[in-house]
Amino acid sequence: MTWGSVFRVQMRHELIAPGPRRDSIEAKPPSRLTIPKFRLEGGSKANHGAMAMVNRYSSATRAVGGGSGGGGCYGADLPNPSAAFPLVRAVGLAAFPGADAGHPGCGWLLLLVVLRPLRRSSPSVPEQRSEAAWANLGAVQRQVEGLQDRVAQQALGAAAADLQATMARGDLTIAVFGVGAAGKTSLINSLVGAPVGLVGPALGTTQAEHRYPWQLPSVPYPLWLIDTPGLAEPGVAGRDREQVARRIATQAALILFVVDNDLHQGEFTLLQDLLALGKRLVVVLNKADRYPSADLEVLLAHLRSRLVPPLTPPDILAIAADPKPLPQVGGGWLQRAPNLDSLLARMADILRAEGDDLIADTILLQSQQLGERARQLLDQQRQRQADQIIDRYQWLGAAAIAVTPLPGLDFLATAAINAQMVVELSQVYGCRVSLEEGKSLALSLAKTLGGLGLIKGSVDLLALGLQTNLVTALGGRALKAASGAYLTRIAGKSFSEYFRHNQNWGDGGMAAVVSEQFQLNQREAILKVFIQKAVTHLMPLVDPG
Repeated sequence: MTWGSVFRVQMRHELIAPGPRRDSIEAKPPSRLTIPKFRLEGGSKANHGAMAMVNRYSSATRAVGGGSGGGGCYGADLPNPSAAFPLVRAVGLAAFPGADAGHPGCGWLLLLVVLRPLRRSSPSVPEQRSEAAWANLGAVQRQVEGLQDRVAQQALGAAAADLQATMARGDLTIAVFGVGAAGKTSLINSLVGAPVGLVGPALGTTQAEHRYPWQLPSVPYPLWLIDTPGLAEPGVAGRDREQVARRIATQAALILFVVDNDLHQGEFTLLQDLLALGKRLVVVLNKADRYPSADLEVLLAHLRSRLVPPLTPPDILAIAADPKPLPQVGGGWLQRAPNLDSLLARMADILRAEGDDLIADTILLQSQQLGERARQLLDQQRQRQADQIIDRYQWLGAAAIAVTPLPGLDFLATAAINAQMVVELSQVYGCRVSLEEGKSLALSLAKTLGGLGLIKGSVDLLALGLQTNLVTALGGRALKAASGAYLTRIAGKSFSEYFRHNQNWGDGGMAAVVSEQFQLNQREAILKVFIQKAVTHLMPLVDPG
């Protein structure tokens, strides 16, 4: 953590048993507090006087407060640290006037002040879905800008720009999805009013994604129908096409899940997966013309019994996208018109009522997936940068220990962990740590290493490997130097985890992270490479001849 341009003061007010008058309430700053600005936050038995005092003492742009009866929260940005302490007293006395006046019913006011550095701030959560989508796109763009891999940066940047353009246009995509030969392409042909796709009884007729512009009366969005490859098709090619179909479905605003019978287990599982992603679905029972009316009602009732909730009964409906022709008396055939009325009505209702949210949800999901990819690349980039810093400082520390041998092991960790390394690692992860704070963190981790017994553990771990690689007579100096480098490595890896998680050691604290890194770096392959590097770096230092 760092004492940066803003720090936080937390106050806890507690009214304890009645007693004699308390004439003053004081709070003393830490001696190293020399920063230009800070934020004060406090809680108390609220009244309006406390907030008035916050405003009186604050010359900053922001002062907030609230609460009544049981408690409140007060905050202000102040121009300098010294302004905090009269404010602390004033807020306390305003909230509990009797604490200063000696009111017999008030008692003592116990005021505890805690100062702690600010971490990277977390963005506020937008209330509207469209706001959340735009905010997430902005976050993705910032992640992409931080990438050093130009190829990845350009690819992800172009994808983010496409999403922004889609959001601005208000395009709404409808994926027609389901097993092969369920009639997906026939449905699209009927919706578009032209034979835009191939149809056939065989599986695999649709080989890839196809998009068709479409418009639905009274729906004010540019619509795109997407014909997807079929599910559950045999062979490697069939499985590959299914992955394409799944990807398309996750990127669509509305999914028409087409079946021609009851749901198979695979269809049911996939449908549940899509619902878990928050996708909006309509289950379309196609080829309704093949069923007697009574049988069709039974089938629809069964589907609804399996899917309601989370779907509603109107979301499960029957259509005939390409009815079979009927034989005519005296010969010939009568080609019937598609029966899509129930589907068109349901789609219109959904898109009019939920269109904006569906577009925003779709963009949000896609931007989250894009952001996760950018985050992974950024995390890998930061890890490489952190490893370079750790590698440099571990051998600098080893060299210093080699040329200035320590009398024992007690000071080995303190000598090995460089505060400047902590500062540089914090910068890699976008945190703010001063050199003074780096020294404090380094000292704390050095004490943790000693408390866990890892200083001696590191020496014992490296002793055998170095004895087999360095001249025995020089092994003592080399062993201390290598152990110092190893401890620097453990410390650096631990700090990388700390900064990667926004300056948070996790539930187990610093000791748990340090122990985990010690265990990870004991692996044979890692240890073998480290010892080889130690020999290369230390031999010229311990054996100059």
